[in-house]
Amino acid sequence: MIGHRFTEYIPDKDQKNGTFENLLDIFLQLMVITGGDVSETLSWLSNLDKRYNLTSPEYGIGDFMDDLNDQGYIKQGADDATFKSTPKAEQKIRKNALDEIFGKLKKTGKGNHKTHYTGQGDEASTDFRAFEFGDAPDQIALTESLKNAQVNNGAENFMLTERDLEIQDKDYKTQTSTVLMIDISHSMILYGEDRITPAKKVAMALAELIKQKYPKDTLDIIVFGNDAWQIEIKDLPFLQVGPYHTNTVAGLELAIDILRRKKNKNKQIFMITDGKPTCMKVGLKYYKNSFGLDPKILNKTLNLAAQCRRNNVPITTFMIASDPYLKQFVQEFTQVNNGNAYYSSLQGLGHLIFEDYKKNRRKNL
Repeated sequence: MIGHRFTEYIPDKDQKNGTFENLLDIFLQLMVITGGDVSETLSWLSNLDKRYNLTSPEYGIGDFMDDLNDQGYIKQGADDATFKSTPKAEQKIRKNALDEIFGKLKKTGKGNHKTHYTGQGDEASTDFRAFEFGDAPDQIALTESLKNAQVNNGAENFMLTERDLEIQDKDYKTQTSTVLMIDISHSMILYGEDRITPAKKVAMALAELIKQKYPKDTLDIIVFGNDAWQIEIKDLPFLQVGPYHTNTVAGLELAIDILRRKKNKNKQIFMITDGKPTCMKVGLKYYKNSFGLDPKILNKTLNLAAQCRRNNVPITTFMIASDPYLKQFVQEFTQVNNGNAYYSSLQGLGHLIFEDYKKNRRKNL
């Protein structure tokens, strides 16, 4: 057999180096790290250009800034000396995060959450049955029905009757409401490790995935430090860590309150954190203890986990740490809630969240 001989392939020098598209990718990555500070991002980009020659004599950082403004990624501030990002940039950042984290995964079918029930629904199942009065015409399995007609009536006297028709059932699909809790305590940037940027990218990718593929699902984002508050999806790229303790109690209370108002039967909580709860609010004051597992804080946290279990709301904890002393809290918390827990590295966080979300889409929670 005549084969092919492959020789070493040396590609031409990248002629696109310094183009708007290449610089835009770097710019948007830096925007996530700087928390949306356009001026600081452009400063970092200029320093990177000096070091790595990102631009060319024909296309410099000044040209790139003009294109950013002309194409609607940034706009000038009120004083004309600063720049602000635009909704177009925010959407592009989320899209890039989706491609980066979930881009290598195969596409799935459209729709929402599958259950084991059959009937009027959106996705065809593998079950066939005889036609019954009241069945929708779009449920008729044409190939199977024509095959029955040929068997029952013969090829010469071919005719299609009601008794030949077969119906392909469709699976019911449910909707799921998800609350994603993100820890923004100071420990998320301690010890020389940036944990908040990967957490933001995962949250943005999950948000964009749900908006594109599962628009009937709901996703609410909560951040928690000394307190907990809800943020909009458009604010995710600009989320920053503060000088906070970890008030897991406040985060869970807010998540429970949000899910209580959702009409969906299927509800779940994803929690991204790197430490144990160290803070809670008692009246108007904060009760804090960063040394060990404080029984007062721990008991309140476990009580909320048990409340979620009674309400059929599983909590999946993604612990961005593997310290032995943290496992005691995570294991007890997970056991009380009957949820799931993962000790994840920053690199594998996106894959774990996607797999757990996809798994929960296939069952009634």
